[in-house]
Amino acid sequence: MHAGTSNLIERHNVQVSGRSDGPVLLFAHGFGCDQSMWRRIVPFFEDEYRVVIFDHMGSGLSAIDQYDAERYSTLDGYVTDLLALCRDLDLHGVVLVAHSVATMMAIRAAIADPNTFRGLVLVAPSPSYINDPSADYIGGFTQQDIDGLLESLDSNYFAWSASLAPIVMGNPDAPELTAELEVSFCRTNPDTARNFARVSFLSDIRPDLKNLTTPALILQCSEDMLAPPEVGRYLEAQLAGSTLVELTATGHVPQASAPEETAQAILHYLASRMS
Repeated sequence: MHAGTSNLIERHNVQVSGRSDGPVLLFAHGFGCDQSMWRRIVPFFEDEYRVVIFDHMGSGLSAIDQYDAERYSTLDGYVTDLLALCRDLDLHGVVLVAHSVATMMAIRAAIADPNTFRGLVLVAPSPSYINDPSADYIGGFTQQDIDGLLESLDSNYFAWSASLAPIVMGNPDAPELTAELEVSFCRTNPDTARNFARVSFLSDIRPDLKNLTTPALILQCSEDMLAPPEVGRYLEAQLAGSTLVELTATGHVPQASAPEETAQAILHYLASRMS
């Protein structure tokens, strides 16, 4: 470990579990969540892997007093944090498991430092949420949709959280999961949430995809209102050496709504492609 590692662990509320000498799985959560959103699938990996989870700055139990709005106004701040975590925790041969907007960070991080990452697992990924008719790209939202979503967030964050949570979770028969996600949204400071929402919904990493050389598993959910099936197929076509698995899990958070299916898909990929 490097000097300052203890501060980094505290800043990001880093937790390490599993086999101390096992291959490293690093889990990166998405917008409005924190590391607890992984808790249902982490136990599936702890017998064989060294599991590292953390909170992005401004989320969960990260050191909110060290949050810099300008630094985290683009993906770059988060990507720099990911690389610093790997460097300072002396993590090598990392499989980075990322959810939602964190999949954009994961792709950028693996392009920047391909030697650190031996694989990516992209859970409900999207390289851009906005449709681009000029490129026949379907992201799921029009620019007007996103503008309206962000205006609603600015006017009343807690009402916005209550309306968005059921759309994101996509499991109306499991209201407890929707309630959990809404609570997670509401735990986030509204100011940092506004900043993170803009990073999430306005970023576009499509031009970067051709530069990724790290193998990737794409986990596409069914009936995902944030990342429709076209997105998964687009990523498979754009990412050399990628594998697309279409889950039966509905919604955008399969690690919560279908933890066993999600974990087994990852374990199968790790055993067949990463061993």
